Amino acid sequence: MTMRTIRGRVRGQTIELHESLGMVEGQEVELDVRMVPRVSDHPGDGLLRTEGALRDDEEWDDIMEEIHRARKDDRRPRSLELEDE
Repeated sequence: MTMRTIRGRVRGQTIELHESLGMVEGQEVELDVRMVPRVSDHPGDGLLRTEGALRDDEEWDDIMEEIHRARKDDRRPRSLELEDE
């Protein structure tokens, strides 16, 4: 028995497959059906789907803390005081 994943689309009580199964007409099959999540075309939706992915990652927390500290450091050049002559 060959197992593979083939996608299709539901039309009422029928599932239209996107490719041929390569089986003879009338062959009985058993299906495990999973819903495929919709993919949005809106910019930023991909980032929203990954939201919280690093929530429990202590190493990532340390990296972000280091970045936060570095940004808080005053790195601006000090202005030169002009001396009166």
